[in-house]
Amino acid sequence: MASAPPLTAADFENPAILLSGPVDYDMYRDFRAKLETALAETPEDGRIHVELSTLGGDPEVARMMGEDIRFHSDLVPGRRFVFLGKAAIYSAGTTFMSFFAIENRYLTRGTRLMIHERKMSKNLRVEGPLTSCIAGVKALLHEIESSIDIQNEGFENLVRGSKVTMAQVLEKAPANWYIEANEAVDLGLVTAII
Repeated sequence: MASAPPLTAADFENPAILLSGPVDYDMYRDFRAKLETALAETPEDGRIHVELSTLGGDPEVARMMGEDIRFHSDLVPGRRFVFLGKAAIYSAGTTFMSFFAIENRYLTRGTRLMIHERKMSKNLRVEGPLTSCIAGVKALLHEIESSIDIQNEGFENLVRGSKVTMAQVLEKAPANWYIEANEAVDLGLVTAII
């Protein structure tokens, strides 16, 4: 698709998909219902606007929502999915935003993005014959390694085409990287502030 023209505030007056709160399975059900309605009501050369405000949540749910956007973008390449972040786009919200092309990412004034590493809280109990203990330790290690790979794929989606490098994200994400809307525009992570 050719580069899309920038949008104005008037373009965001009535978003088809309006979401707020934690990124969880309730949000996913709401998102899917609104997406189905928007797909039915929007021409193949039209725009579907998604507005989100969230303090974060489940990164896998964010990925499912993002994959729905990617899938429907691939199905009908002429249809434009546009993201508008309001107030706070933290954690899983930023993961979801990463599925939109940079030219289709917008923030409202004063919005903050927050990027961080995935978190894990697990106890590993090692007990029994030594050889059988190895399997449990390896399984947890594989889970951590796989989660890091998935996390880094999301980081790569977020920064692709921007001025931000993966090295910068990997350096700043462990300590929660907060990015104000103007800075996000300067870094090329979003197109504009509405």
